[in-house]
Amino acid sequence: METLCTICARGGSKGVPNKNIKLLLGKPLIAWTIEEAKKCKEINSVIVSTDCENIAKIAKDYGAEVPFMRPTNLASDNAGKWEVWQNALIESEKIYKKKYDMYIDLDCTSPLKESEDISNAINLFKEKKVDCVFSICESRKNPYFNMVEYVDNKLTISKKLDHNIVCRQKAPKVFDHVASIYIIDTNYLRNSSGLLSGNAIGYDMGIEKGIDIDNEIDFEIVEYLMSKKC
Repeated sequence: METLCTICARGGSKGVPNKNIKLLLGKPLIAWTIEEAKKCKEINSVIVSTDCENIAKIAKDYGAEVPFMRPTNLASDNAGKWEVWQNALIESEKIYKKKYDMYIDLDCTSPLKESEDISNAINLFKEKKVDCVFSICESRKNPYFNMVEYVDNKLTISKKLDHNIVCRQKAPKVFDHVASIYIIDTNYLRNSSGLLSGNAIGYDMGIEKGIDIDNEIDFEIVEYLMSKKC
């Protein structure tokens, strides 16, 4: 099975400026994911898709390949991850003259993942023969119990059943989509419209690894958690 592994890291982060190369415990954020990917026995090489020369240089310093630069239209705030993946697949197949069967994407803004998680997600994908597997964890808030929204200017529970939920344990289990690990059948990536348009299942990373860095507070939390591991 020919496997392509990418890390997609654009240069224009708004929530945390230069997030993908911001130092985390003395090492650029992207380096943590590159190193875990390279520990994974199922991955032969790691390719970084970026529009930023500085990110490209740092990625290469930590052992990743940067065989192409991402087009500007796929590096904006409005660019979808699915289209970025499709571009990476097309460019890599063209450059390496291979037809890939499995596409792996690892998000560098979720550095708490480990090589074991990547291998487990790959094995789940192979075992279940689905279109894609992506990382999840049990949600800290539940729309059936303690998530509310405004309807007609008053708060109401976000998702209702035909009976009241009086404690969290009685609510249907829901999960957070953790932007960390994605394992995708390449035919599905080429021909479908998005991650959840086919047969997708989750790899549960656990709440302790399920933090994605979107802002400075997230960064501080992740840095604290990683400092306990080091």
